[in-house]
Amino acid sequence: MHSVADWLGFAVWEDGVLVRSLSLSPDGGIQESIGEPYGFELPYWAGAHPVEPVPGWHSQDPYPLPFHPLALGEEALRALFGFVIEGRPSAADVDADAVRLHGFRVIDPSGGDQDARDAACAEALRTTGPPRRSRMGPGGTLRGVGPGSY
Repeated sequence: MHSVADWLGFAVWEDGVLVRSLSLSPDGGIQESIGEPYGFELPYWAGAHPVEPVPGWHSQDPYPLPFHPLALGEEALRALFGFVIEGRPSAADVDADAVRLHGFRVIDPSGGDQDARDAACAEALRTTGPPRRSRMGPGGTLRGVGPGSY
């Protein structure tokens, strides 16, 4: 989610296959909708969560989507991960602040020094050529875009 642009994007893969992807914002509209909407999405698409005008706000034009993307984003977080960031937590939500995470330090098992690794990385970047761009094709496959497409 990106609150400045009211943008929402999420994707779910199962066994390496894209089963649902959604990307939308009020300015860009629905940029991507792949797969069947999940149950938590259905009330939003059905109009059960319309965006109400804010009294005194400079623009009273109808909201261009049937719901606010960030509201659906919070529901997606709850349904897919069990917690929310900005929404009202429920008793069943995971307390994300209480989840302990492990930290790791990556070292070179060969004992090589950092300067050699940095030089190898710089050489790899120099020899790989310009960045390549991709777009999602049918069924979640990636397709090259632009000059030198692969």
